[in-house]
Amino acid sequence: MDSLITAAARALAKGDTLGALKRVALRDDPPALALRGIAMAQLGDYARAKSLLKGAARAFGPREAVARARCVVAEAEIALVSRDLGFPEKALEAARAALEAHGDPINAAHARHLQARRLVLIGRLDEAERALAGVDPASFLPAHRAAHALIVAGIAMRRLRTGLAREALVGARQAARDAQIPALDAEVDAASAFLETPAARLVSRGEERVLLLSDVEELLASGALVIDACRHSVRAGERVASLATRPVLFALARTLGEAWPDDVSRGRLLARAFGARHADETHRARLRVELGRLRGALNGLAEVYATDSGFVLAPVGAARIAVMTPPVEGQHGAVLALLADGEAWASSALAIALGVSPRTVLRALDALAADGKVQPVGRGRARRWMTPPMPGFPTVLLLPGPLPSD
Repeated sequence: MDSLITAAARALAKGDTLGALKRVALRDDPPALALRGIAMAQLGDYARAKSLLKGAARAFGPREAVARARCVVAEAEIALVSRDLGFPEKALEAARAALEAHGDPINAAHARHLQARRLVLIGRLDEAERALAGVDPASFLPAHRAAHALIVAGIAMRRLRTGLAREALVGARQAARDAQIPALDAEVDAASAFLETPAARLVSRGEERVLLLSDVEELLASGALVIDACRHSVRAGERVASLATRPVLFALARTLGEAWPDDVSRGRLLARAFGARHADETHRARLRVELGRLRGALNGLAEVYATDSGFVLAPVGAARIAVMTPPVEGQHGAVLALLADGEAWASSALAIALGVSPRTVLRALDALAADGKVQPVGRGRARRWMTPPMPGFPTVLLLPGPLPSD
């Protein structure tokens, strides 16, 4: 490799994008194309970056398998950063295998990091942990150590293991300082902010207070019966009853939980669960049916008893009932939670991350855009959606992926 290519690569590694471009801007050989592609990605021109990297990959000869694999890894990173989650997993896995086979463990580990980061975004946390299991960050350069620690912290936060998340973020911050890359410092700061941002509201005995992630972790471990409006479930310790697909039952459980230890009138239950303003015998019959279904869904967690004026919820084996809600409630909260990272997402990527149809996501985005909560950038297939981070929005509890006991 000639001296200009070496110097450009070193400049990119240090975050000196313009310095790298000065050395390779007028060259069209494959290594220069690849470096220009990475430089354009660092400047935010992802379309040009992908084009240059594809050209470089085609231009490398059949004996340059490592160089071609590095181009694929770089293209996969651009896809991840631009929230294009449709990048072919098999291509990245083949590139990782080629790098390992040809003695390039650092870039092979970087490919594993990209695989893990994608899995975290779509909520497949067990698979992400398995992807990291074969990676030892001790021998990495500081930038790669920081990236590894950020992934570990992200998984820990989604699993509500805040102590492990803080420990990983301390390591990420030190590695980022050693790397002397300002963008990496900013990424660590953004990740750390999740731990200090209100994640939920607690409603208990008629009082409300804001919860941080560590408070949520403590609440779920306290043994209280928690009616979780973030995940639409009812849980106590290791036992969880999901009501995500049964909105009427969850509305009844939440209404009863918010009133505990008092009872709730039949009229209020009808209004909250069915939107009924004037109850008739049909409504009352339906209420009895749905409360029977709720008793079955909460079997072993709580009982629902009739009183003279309505119904009351009684925990089984728990000392108290607490209702946990997002600090900002409204429709399409999961879409907003993903967009709250400040990145520009493709609608197809949102659909992949949430496990819903693209049409469902587009309807949600159109509704949010009409309310001024999100905005599109670009046109056609290049269109992306984004929003500034929303203060106080539960960006972790509404993200895809299981919480403890799920």
